[in-house]
Amino acid sequence: MILVDAGPLIALFDARDRDHARCVRTLQAIREPVCTTIAVLTEAFHILQPASIGSARLRDLIRSGAMPLWFFNQTAASRAFELMDTYADHPMDLADASLVVAAETLKTRRVFTLDRNDFKAYRVRRGHRNVAFEIVP
Repeated sequence: MILVDAGPLIALFDARDRDHARCVRTLQAIREPVCTTIAVLTEAFHILQPASIGSARLRDLIRSGAMPLWFFNQTAASRAFELMDTYADHPMDLADASLVVAAETLKTRRVFTLDRNDFKAYRVRRGHRNVAFEIVP
């Protein structure tokens, strides 16, 4: 499972984005399931703007089931808020925190992101250990 951050979603659905072609190539090369979170979608829709063609295409992708959604429950939300406090010196937004919690819950550490610096700093809890994310190029 590869988790998808907002940056690639924005780039995929905005042809003017400087990372558009690279993100299209990367997504086409991925051969395993991908997933994102509601918090990530919220960020992507905000940047794409709700009435845009990119926003409509992103909605179509989600409706098709090609990119399933991972949802918060109360425990996951509490963990996300804990992470936001932990990374206060390297500000973590809710979208990023949701991906870390999803990674912990879904037992993955692979993420498709343009936000390399943040995801190099974040860690996924595995029992008593914290492991680095594997960033999809």
